[in-house]
Amino acid sequence: MLRPICIPALAFVPIAAALVAVRAAATGTFAGGSVQFIFTADAHYGITRPGFRGGKDVGARTVNRALVRSINTLATATFPPDGGLHARSAVGPIDFVVEGGDICNRAEVGDGEAIQTAAESWHAFAEDYIDGLALTNAEGRKAPTLAIPGNHDASNAVGYYKPMSPPTDASAMVAIFNLMQRPTVPLTSATFDYERDRVLSSRDVGGVHFAFLQVWPDSRGRAWLARDLSGVSAETPVVMFAHEGPDPDPRHFRNPNARHDINDTDKFENVLSDELAAPKGDSPDTRAERSALEQFVALHPNASAYFHGHSNFNQFYDWTGPNNSVALHVFRVDSPMKGAVSKDDETKLSFQIATIDMASRTMTVREVFWNANPNQPSLTWGGSTTVALSPRANPEGTAQFSIPGGDQ
Repeated sequence: MLRPICIPALAFVPIAAALVAVRAAATGTFAGGSVQFIFTADAHYGITRPGFRGGKDVGARTVNRALVRSINTLATATFPPDGGLHARSAVGPIDFVVEGGDICNRAEVGDGEAIQTAAESWHAFAEDYIDGLALTNAEGRKAPTLAIPGNHDASNAVGYYKPMSPPTDASAMVAIFNLMQRPTVPLTSATFDYERDRVLSSRDVGGVHFAFLQVWPDSRGRAWLARDLSGVSAETPVVMFAHEGPDPDPRHFRNPNARHDINDTDKFENVLSDELAAPKGDSPDTRAERSALEQFVALHPNASAYFHGHSNFNQFYDWTGPNNSVALHVFRVDSPMKGAVSKDDETKLSFQIATIDMASRTMTVREVFWNANPNQPSLTWGGSTTVALSPRANPEGTAQFSIPGGDQ
């Protein structure tokens, strides 16, 4: 359930040995006791968008490179007078950048030609984002690029119910796993096992705990996160990143029908750990899965913020769950290639910058339009909102506030 932003007996499966939390403690000085990060998602390398800066059917490589160039100009930008954290001040250091999944488009075959492979798409992403982003943190070091898998990245690895070429390609999943989990011996496509090797990782930055979850927090993801948070103070703010929002797509679960496989009749994608609990039929529901996530959030009140892509437009909202028992601050981001609004109106292309102040335990998230004037590209500030990151109160005890320009 969605509502305006407010200030505010789960069974876990065993975790395989490979699903270890990688908590990289980031030490150092943070400007003014703050942490800042950039969030974007759904780069979808391998497809085109209808129009971009005068061109038609413009490829993802061109568009994403333009986005990276725009993000790199933040170093010279000034926050707007919007009442949020650091308003009217220089943006300052950035601690990290997060790509929220669907880095690659599925390599589906259409019109006799295949969309480029996951291997080609990952190579382009690595050059453009990992190598191309030039933001720095307060210590003058390059801000790292972090990434989580989306359902397209996962489907490239496990297969899809429509033809792909090649039928499977785990290259991007392997690369994301190695980037985020940092195993002693990096995995290869030959050693990678989708069922075993899930991207479940965390980082501690400036007193905030950041958790990165593959596609959506299914039972395996929640089990990992419960263990991860067992070593985190109940007073430490926890910010979660997943590709999908709290209300998941039923097609991403395991096929509940007889064969439980990926097929063109049932159209399930089998990219999550759980078999869909809803009765079999043409209109599957995810109430049981949403309720499980709601119960998990209720049990961890310091997990107060959630960032996601997948549905491809900017929105700040509170998720209360199907039983209205929580108030989780959620931030949905646009896509450079598949924006629900920006696909047809390129002036609405945007990403987000989040600023966290540990003294006040608050976070301001701002939408940044990066192509408002396609003829003279520059950054333009959109809507913003400020939320509390203290352990969450019940929805009945929260105070509402407005979201200027929050839905774009």
